Amino acid sequence: MLEEYFFTCPFCWQEISMLLDTTVSSQDYVEDCEICCNPIAIRYSTEDGAVNEFLAEPLQQ
Repeated sequence: MLEEYFFTCPFCWQEISMLLDTTVSSQDYVEDCEICCNPIAIRYSTEDGAVNEFLAEPLQQ
């Protein structure tokens, strides 16, 4: 199941959204901001089909 999740980009401070897969217990990946195109390190975990922890940080280059 996919869930739309809203958060603030750590680069441009705009609110953006992503579709998160809540059928897996945790994910860790890099995705570019849809507004400023900077890379964001995304980490999240789920429990009972809902996001219970989410972290979006600037990717260290």
